[in-house]
Amino acid sequence: MGLLQEKLAKYDLPQQIKAKGVYPYFRCIESEQNTEVIMSGRKVLMFGSNSYLGLTNHPKVIEAAVEATRKYGTGCAGSRFLNGTLDLHLQLEKELAEFVGKEDAIIYSTGFQVNLGVVSCVTGREDYVICDELDHASIVEGRRLSFSTILKFKHNDMESLEKELQKCRPDAVKLIVVDGVFSMEGDIANLPEIVRLSKKYDANIMVDEAHGLGVLGNHGRGTCDHFGLTKEVDLIMGTFSKSLAAIGGFIAADESIINYLRHNSRSYIFSASNTPAATAAARAALQIMKNEPERIEHLWDITNYSLKCFRELGFEIGHTSTPIIPLYVRDMEKTFMVTKMLFDEGVFVNPVVPPACSPNDTLIRFSLMATHSKEQIDFAIGKLVKCFKALDLL
Repeated sequence: MGLLQEKLAKYDLPQQIKAKGVYPYFRCIESEQNTEVIMSGRKVLMFGSNSYLGLTNHPKVIEAAVEATRKYGTGCAGSRFLNGTLDLHLQLEKELAEFVGKEDAIIYSTGFQVNLGVVSCVTGREDYVICDELDHASIVEGRRLSFSTILKFKHNDMESLEKELQKCRPDAVKLIVVDGVFSMEGDIANLPEIVRLSKKYDANIMVDEAHGLGVLGNHGRGTCDHFGLTKEVDLIMGTFSKSLAAIGGFIAADESIINYLRHNSRSYIFSASNTPAATAAARAALQIMKNEPERIEHLWDITNYSLKCFRELGFEIGHTSTPIIPLYVRDMEKTFMVTKMLFDEGVFVNPVVPPACSPNDTLIRFSLMATHSKEQIDFAIGKLVKCFKALDLL
């Protein structure tokens, strides 16, 4: 055994969890991503999906992907920079820029690559990147690659943000990077105060709308639109793998920023471009989002209903106000146990443990889709009450 294998063989946490029979990862789904899925030959209610508008199996989205594959083939065999740009990519970029209220946009192969490629390159050695401590892992990886000075502020704590801004040289570029909706906690960034502080300290703002797009704002335009602050935010990021029912991501900004990224963002330049199917599916989902506002209305109806139920039943759900509902367990072993118990009862939820959260903040992530019914939610909540009580968590 080589030194590398010897070192990595010491990592046996997954094996320990498997030995206890509560390993919750890589569970195989044998059907489409819907409110009900087939797993090991049986039906399970899905409350672990990010498909907030329930469009992954929409006939128009599927047909758009099929038609694009027939026309363009299965892939582009190169990067956007060289031979991998289709008219389909350019059409979607234009539509996305218009939708989120910016001059221009570019699309990446994944949402992770957007944050990796943008955060790592838009600022320089003399500049600053200032992040919320609970920003998504893709932002964390982007800032690790940046040559700028990295500062972190306490989650949604504006006093902490101001203290970090005060550390920065006044003449340097200062980029504040935050999630619009935080992916595990479900709470919304305090964007009005972030904008106020950005003006006071001459800083710029980037908002990750991965979990805000399709959920908040006019026709799902996101957190920036929700607060009426689109013009005050310099860069708006979004992903296709949630409400847009595909895979990919985009960054929208003014023409000068997008021009720079087109020629300097390494995860854009050196990655194969989005498949025709994914690009066409995202376009179709975007049109549905714009044309069927009743989907978002229903999503909020069941969100408000669920939040009310969980609070009345005594679950600890933090500061969430979105379809992402954290059910705090605060014990890693019990988090795995309750996930397994719920699955056995026919409810699929996701456990959240380190490094996705601190050891004291482990939780069950209960997420809603516009296609869920109140009957499905009532069934799931009943099972949650049963399982949480069995482990003395409620």
